[in-house]
Amino acid sequence: MRRFVFLIVLIASVIRASAQVSVEARIDSIEMFVGQQVHVTLTANAQENAKIEFPQFKPTQYITPGVEVLSSKELDKRDLDNGFVARSMEYTLTSFDDTLYYLPPMVVKIDGKAYKSKSLALKVLTIEVDTTHVDQFFGPKDVQDNPFLWSEWRLPFWLSVLMLVLLALSYYLYLRLRDNKPIIKTIRIVKRLLPHQKAMKEIEQIKADKMVTSENSKEYYTKLTDTLRKYIEERYGFNAMEMTSSEIIEKLMAIQDESALSELRHLFLTADLVKFAKYSTLINENDANLVNAIEFINQTKQENVPVEETIQPQLTEEDQRSQKARRVLKTAIWAIFTVCGLLFAYVMYMLYLLLN
Repeated sequence: MRRFVFLIVLIASVIRASAQVSVEARIDSIEMFVGQQVHVTLTANAQENAKIEFPQFKPTQYITPGVEVLSSKELDKRDLDNGFVARSMEYTLTSFDDTLYYLPPMVVKIDGKAYKSKSLALKVLTIEVDTTHVDQFFGPKDVQDNPFLWSEWRLPFWLSVLMLVLLALSYYLYLRLRDNKPIIKTIRIVKRLLPHQKAMKEIEQIKADKMVTSENSKEYYTKLTDTLRKYIEERYGFNAMEMTSSEIIEKLMAIQDESALSELRHLFLTADLVKFAKYSTLINENDANLVNAIEFINQTKQENVPVEETIQPQLTEEDQRSQKARRVLKTAIWAIFTVCGLLFAYVMYMLYLLLN
């Protein structure tokens, strides 16, 4: 008996639930002019956890020949009594032929079961033309200019003003750059004579002046020893011009072989006697001392030494500041020109949009 009662209650609840499941379709206007739009709302009432499948249409797909579906969107659901909800889909329709259309029922699947809505009708109207009063019809209007709106032109106007200001600033910076003369660093490459070449050049000049045969022995030995002192100073790197003859020989003995300095010692001794003791020399003695000087130079000369010297210019602090200022000015000018170019392109694009 209990099983029978339970079965009856279950069947009654299923019948009641089935009776509450429904599909409704309504149209917001049954008439429209050609090219206008109407909306068809398809609503399904079912339990909240029910699976509902609405019919799907692609844009410009015909729901019936002559009536196009422009778009479709699902509306917010509404809660009903007894755990039911109402879910709706809105379809936007249009048509371009004036006639009365029959919109067939739309099928909604709820939990796999198909439910049909009622059919609808749509009357598409056309605009009546009064052909009896032709004088009341006018041809197409000319192209009309859009009204001037400051809100549309404000942004390109102010951007153009900004671009002009930046161009003026860049011209001012250019004038500053032009007035600020560049610092040109000239790297000089100087060809210098080696110490032995300088010495031999001066000895050749002594020969050319015939100082060997001159009666003024003091001038001859002064010129000859000064030439040797300069050579020794440049060759060995100590201040031979400010040293006495004995100091020079003593300094050279720490570097050179003593046997190679015997003739040089004799030359300096003779020169000291001539300059300070009024010693008189013979011509052959002068020739011998000249030969000794040349021999000493040839024995001690260095030939594998670079003869070119690169001289790098040294900039003052003011020159360095000037160079830095020029770099800053150049960078600023290029940056401003880049910004102006971007602004010009953007303004032209906005003007194109406004004028077209």
